[in-house]
Amino acid sequence: MKLFNHCLLALAFASGALALPRPEVSYNYRLKESITVPRGWSKVAAAPAEHVIHLRIGLPQSNFAELERHLYEISDPFHSRYGQHLSKAEVEALVTPKEESLDLVDEWLASFGLGEDDFSRSSAKDWVVVKVPISVAEKMLNTKYHVWKYEDTDDHLVRTTEYHLPDHLHGHVELVQPTTLFARWNRMKTTSFFEDDFAKVFGQKGDGSDDVNPSCNKTITVNCLRDLYNFDNYKPRVPEKNAIGISSYLEEYINNQDLQLFYKEQRPEAAGSKYKLITVNGGKNDQNSSLAGSEANLDAQFAFGLTWPTGRVAWTTAGEPPFKPDNRTPTNTNEPYQNWLDAVLAADNLPQTISTSYGEAEQTVPESYANRVCQGIAQLGARGVSMLFSSGDFGVGDGNEDPASNTCLTNDGHNNTRFMPTFPASCPFSTAVGGTEYVPEVAVAFSGGGFSDYFPRPKYQNAVVQEYLGNLPEGTYEGLYNPNGRAFPDVAAMGRRFRIYLEGAPVSIAGTSASAPTFAAVVALLNDVRLSKGQNTLGFLNPWLYSQGMGGFNDITSGNNPGCGTRGFDATEGWDPVTGFGTPDFEKLRNLLPPATYNGTE
Repeated sequence: MKLFNHCLLALAFASGALALPRPEVSYNYRLKESITVPRGWSKVAAAPAEHVIHLRIGLPQSNFAELERHLYEISDPFHSRYGQHLSKAEVEALVTPKEESLDLVDEWLASFGLGEDDFSRSSAKDWVVVKVPISVAEKMLNTKYHVWKYEDTDDHLVRTTEYHLPDHLHGHVELVQPTTLFARWNRMKTTSFFEDDFAKVFGQKGDGSDDVNPSCNKTITVNCLRDLYNFDNYKPRVPEKNAIGISSYLEEYINNQDLQLFYKEQRPEAAGSKYKLITVNGGKNDQNSSLAGSEANLDAQFAFGLTWPTGRVAWTTAGEPPFKPDNRTPTNTNEPYQNWLDAVLAADNLPQTISTSYGEAEQTVPESYANRVCQGIAQLGARGVSMLFSSGDFGVGDGNEDPASNTCLTNDGHNNTRFMPTFPASCPFSTAVGGTEYVPEVAVAFSGGGFSDYFPRPKYQNAVVQEYLGNLPEGTYEGLYNPNGRAFPDVAAMGRRFRIYLEGAPVSIAGTSASAPTFAAVVALLNDVRLSKGQNTLGFLNPWLYSQGMGGFNDITSGNNPGCGTRGFDATEGWDPVTGFGTPDFEKLRNLLPPATYNGTE
């Protein structure tokens, strides 16, 4: 009988069915998750039965609370364990699911004809990914998938608004995606503007003032930033021990010829150098100049140019969510970020600093999914990696219209007006970077900032955030934001007039996607300082930033981030939800670096 079933299973895979449900197996299903259809999406048709999706099944991490405790201890400059990062094996031991969960999920998959050879697991075994046709996914999840279309665009997704799990699996499966994830990552594929677009969206030209530094008010270059942030005289001491990484998604590619043109102009000593390219999920790095990505080029040119000759790593991750109605089997219907996260967590050696210019309105990401991604970011922090994220490019708004007048409606069915926090910047284990412009610096209008609706405010923020909120006039924006949520950004850096090379020619670009790699470069150089002394790297930055590092910033006290028909928040003295603590002063931060370990006296 086993041989007979095996032959049927092999025949099913050969014919493209991918899975063979066994009709004799039945379960008592119970609702796991349901959502209101996010605004802008309309149902087109039932999903084709043969359309293939990659179901990502998240199993409960066995002891994340203990990992979180370790993370805060080793990131606290006043704790005796400061800097004692965990190994990959130690992290995985804390998040690998319990054997019971692994066994029960395996049995469930087997009941649909799926065995070990038919799915993949993350390194810690907390995710299982299985490739199945819609017809099987619908039976597995007791649901119905449809093709959905977004307003007047060609964006389509195959999704459902609810799914169920067998009753006995509810304690052993935290979430399954793609199901209710309607995030339009491809719309916000970068958090950047070309300067012409900036003027159209924000109604500003911002040519700068003739009585301030003309080089930084007209064009941002490597030398300008090195001078502005006070690291122009610093030369990396141990570049072979240190690295900075950038991540690219959604068919954004670093064009190597553009990178060399940039080096030749702005960092001649780097000309001819290469970077380490890592592909994820079949990611490409197409060198056709017309496919050069403005985001990928920006990240590579400035992250690598500012830190030369520090080690350089770039990831290219395949996967683009929109379903193509004329293509019934696209390569991937899942968003690519978790694929990247799985690949990085599986690696033995990682760059000590990683910059990511990628995000989406928090409300479009199911809370269960956002929590799991955030936990992955925490795992990297525990391993000594500093994770930097752009704070977003639409102020407190959602980017659908002019930021001063957009509606910012909630997706919960009530259509209430609400400020729109950005994820993953809103994750408390990330360091979110806002934007500035001009010299002296002021907050740039698009700088994303505010308060998470998903994540509570972490303790390390309490003092500065309570002070900021206490200074707001009573009733300011009441009901538009969550005053108890994780506040962001944490820091800021220049975000306009970055001169990059794209398709062989110089262009000017703006966005917090420029701010993030700029601040990440400063962090990478601070890590170089520590490594040159035989110390561990900074890792998760925020506990240090909010306790000691806050004194190493240029405080930004002018500007605001409009959106949702409001002027947004104002930049003020001290921390604020527009520019965080402000922009970095490398030498001040260098002098505030914690000792190798806390000895109770410093």
